[in-house]
Amino acid sequence: LDLIKNKQVQAIIGPQGSAQADFLIHLGNKLHVPIISFSATSPSLSSIRSPYFIRAAQNDSSQVNAVSAVMQAFGWREAVLVYIDNEFAEGIIPSLTDALEKVNTRVPYRSLIHPLATDDQILRELYKLMTMQTRVFIVHMLPTLGYRLYAKVKEVGMMSEGYVWIMTNGITDLWRSVDSSVVANSMQGVLGIKTHVPSTQKLHDFMLRWKMKFQQDNPSILNPILNIFGYWAYDAAWALAMAVEEMGAANFTFQTVSQNGQKLLQNLGNMTFVGLTGYFSLVNGQLESSVFQIVNINGNAARGIGFWTLENGLLRDLNSFNTSKYSTFKNNLGPIIWPGDSTSIPKGWEIPVNGKKLRILVPVKEDPSTNTSLVTGYCIDIFQAVIEKLPYAVPYDFFPFALPNGSSAGSYNDMIDQVFYQNYDAVVGDTTIIANRSLYVDFTLPYTESGNALLVPYKDYKGKSAWVFLQPLTWDLWLATVCFFVFIALVVWILEHHVNEDFRGPAMHQVCTSFWFSFSTIVFAQTDRVFSNLARFVVIIWVFVVLILTQSYTASLNSLLLQKNGEKVGYQYGSFSYGILREMNIDDSRFISYKSAEECDALLSNGSAKGGIAAAFDGVLSIKLILSQYCNKYTMIPASKTAGLGF
Repeated sequence: LDLIKNKQVQAIIGPQGSAQADFLIHLGNKLHVPIISFSATSPSLSSIRSPYFIRAAQNDSSQVNAVSAVMQAFGWREAVLVYIDNEFAEGIIPSLTDALEKVNTRVPYRSLIHPLATDDQILRELYKLMTMQTRVFIVHMLPTLGYRLYAKVKEVGMMSEGYVWIMTNGITDLWRSVDSSVVANSMQGVLGIKTHVPSTQKLHDFMLRWKMKFQQDNPSILNPILNIFGYWAYDAAWALAMAVEEMGAANFTFQTVSQNGQKLLQNLGNMTFVGLTGYFSLVNGQLESSVFQIVNINGNAARGIGFWTLENGLLRDLNSFNTSKYSTFKNNLGPIIWPGDSTSIPKGWEIPVNGKKLRILVPVKEDPSTNTSLVTGYCIDIFQAVIEKLPYAVPYDFFPFALPNGSSAGSYNDMIDQVFYQNYDAVVGDTTIIANRSLYVDFTLPYTESGNALLVPYKDYKGKSAWVFLQPLTWDLWLATVCFFVFIALVVWILEHHVNEDFRGPAMHQVCTSFWFSFSTIVFAQTDRVFSNLARFVVIIWVFVVLILTQSYTASLNSLLLQKNGEKVGYQYGSFSYGILREMNIDDSRFISYKSAEECDALLSNGSAKGGIAAAFDGVLSIKLILSQYCNKYTMIPASKTAGLGF
């Protein structure tokens, strides 16, 4: 404030930190003095930015898409954010979270570490992270806290095979200021996002001049280092000098506020030149985003493995630009040595130490030789195959639905009730998806074909009357149905033959076309189009009637086949088939349950007259399982549709 009022300075380069910039932004805005920062990179400054604040550096949030591209390239679906608990991080975290969500990566936990955290506090936080299943960590902090964090990460064993650590440019851009002993001992295999500075002759010449000048002023300091912020500071000073020179130094005046701030801002906004870090151009008051380099820490060096650009995504080198395609292929990156000196890509998760395990209920399947419950079979194999494909860990335990003596504890409905009562988390087995069950639990998508079927002996099936298909409907209903088909054919012909060429021509052609159109509605296979709106309305009503008729016919035929001669019917114990059979008004005394394919075969072989069954009624999958063992003795008759099997 003293410099502005008493010395009448026309612009200020600085300050270095985002916290101090917050105050100076308001001061510069009030007095119309441009504030030009080369190192206040926090995105939070953008929300309070005034027209008199110029950021001659890249916004921290410009790198978030580079981080998400790396996550997407390796297929990691979860990442924990580890960041310093101050204004340096508070601006980038929302942008980083949004970028990760756009590539379907979830952030299950955010780990905030105070700038003055003790080693014990850091250890406590790391132990908490170890109990989680996520093994991908994105770190955003400055080297002063970063190298302490990584030293403790190594100490607790989290820099071993299977872990992934990704640093933002908060550390990598200040890489040479990090303690080399920490790098060698604690950071091997870490990935980093680094602002790319192209190697040019201009930069080389500048460094020679700067080192010579610096050594003259500081002879006790050997091998001085200049980082990206030093380059941006030089470019910022150069841009301001050019803007002032363009205005003319004699034209500057200062009263209660600067009279030249607006003109100076305009000149800075239009200033373009090739600086130390590349092309210098301000967009919306801040340095235009450039290229980021992806680095892998090996030894004491940050080895480059690729680049990221806004237009092309991940690239092996900058000479492989493809202006038409954005890529996130991991093959576009060089070889990586991961933590633990591993070359295998980490999967990004592990089974947590103390995470909750799903309690999964399964139907009882007994081993005849040992009389013990088994958890095996087709449905279990499908479930385990799906679990293995998930991009995260799902620990679980199977619990057979059995009594202490090993026998089944109830029906499938009883088993599903256990999930509804929240005694268990899920049921995995040959559970049929039906409407009344869906009122109490959620089902996955079906993993098998749907439907119920009858299993009957070949000789029994062949001995049935050839005209049994006529019996589900009465003769009166058959006659009425045929009359309606003829009536619909006549109505469609009357409405269509004046406007539709398909219903014109010789009389026999018109008659055949009309009847074909009407009777083909049985299988919904009409090939002729109708143009009249009235005809379309008639057809819609008729198709609805045919649908009801065919469904009723199927149900009646199934009931007829089961009720014929009062023979007994089998069903799998605990299956929903029992409920369907009862809906057919069949007496309970005619039902016999079985628990295995062998028992079903024995009942069918005996027949209803000898205490067995004449047919078995069950889901298509269960019937096919029996047929796979006794295909030469039985045949399957499709009965009705269901939604299939699901978990």
